[in-house]
Amino acid sequence: MASMLCASIYGGSSIKTGEIYLKSKQYGKNHYPSSYVPTLWHKTGKIQKESCVMMSSHHNLEHVYKVNNGGSACQEIQRRYDVKATSKHSFEYGPQFQDPKTISETIKNEFDIFYRFIRPYTAIPAAVLVTSVSLLAMEKLSDLSPIFFIGWFKLLGASFFMNVFHCGFNQLCDIEIDKINKPHLPLASGEWSYTKGVTVVASSLFLCFFLAWTEGSWPLFWGFLSAAILTAVYSVDLPLLRWKKSALLAATNIITNAALVGPLGYYFHLQTRVFNRPVTFPRPLIFCVSILALYFLVVSLFKDIPDTEGDKKHGVQSLSVILGQKRVFWICVSLLQMGYGATILAGAASPFLWSKLSTGIGHGILALAVWSRSKSVDLKSNDSIQSFYKFIWKLISVELFLIPLFR
Repeated sequence: MASMLCASIYGGSSIKTGEIYLKSKQYGKNHYPSSYVPTLWHKTGKIQKESCVMMSSHHNLEHVYKVNNGGSACQEIQRRYDVKATSKHSFEYGPQFQDPKTISETIKNEFDIFYRFIRPYTAIPAAVLVTSVSLLAMEKLSDLSPIFFIGWFKLLGASFFMNVFHCGFNQLCDIEIDKINKPHLPLASGEWSYTKGVTVVASSLFLCFFLAWTEGSWPLFWGFLSAAILTAVYSVDLPLLRWKKSALLAATNIITNAALVGPLGYYFHLQTRVFNRPVTFPRPLIFCVSILALYFLVVSLFKDIPDTEGDKKHGVQSLSVILGQKRVFWICVSLLQMGYGATILAGAASPFLWSKLSTGIGHGILALAVWSRSKSVDLKSNDSIQSFYKFIWKLISVELFLIPLFR
């Protein structure tokens, strides 16, 4: 197309030049006849005509050169346009690929954020609690049936979602405090938005109630409802609520939620819906509730030790703010040792030898571990205090394995 354009321009220029030449010649013939003009003038006119023809030819050559160059430019522009069009077409319609490493890193990062959001050192004991209570509800070896394992598995899922609700709801209400005390948490650090946190927490609570509804279990339903209400009462900053501001109310809330509502709801669900038995309060269940109440009293007091700075700024009158970190720390250690002593005595009253040995030896080892670990805690370091706090949750997990052995 560019070549045809150049040819037509070239042809048009040649014709136009020829017309100028003929008109010039005709003009000279009509107005300057050779019979009236001297020879010298005639020659001069002839030279001028030849000069005009040469100038016209030179102009024509320049024009043709420019047109040819323009044709090359047109061809170059056309070539570039084709390349760009082809590239654009390939970009829009070609297969799109993402680096597998980028995808894996994104998934890993989201998992890490969620892992910190659910506070795994609390999620693990919640799962162990379900296992412990399930074994506690067994009365004979034949209870280990497929129905039992299905019920146990569903309770594991329910406890996981309830733990997500507990931890997430507390973080939603404590973002400003956590920016001081726990800046690594997803909401405090800004890794998750407030809307995303609400979505995860609400979805977890919905799944808990959905499970209770599908099971047709009133103990499970009332257990979840009571746990949700106690969590809200503990964290929501409204009149007569936010019990975490008071050391006594905070301890009462945590003990009721973790040591009574959870274990009793799971136990009665297993008795009524899985084993189809009437509700009873056996001796092992009473022991379970008592020892867990002691543990969660310690948790409610100890958890405020590393949060003293943020609690002071936001008016939370925890026991650590009132008495100081050191006193509260040794109160917690003393409560654990007293609890282990009482448990060893209770185990000694069991009619079964294997129960006496497991209860006595197990809690004796735990008492030695607490005393040894407490000596290495640096109360001036929040990291050291947090490490011991997580150690307490590990003690709870071990205790939950010992509880079914108490008979």
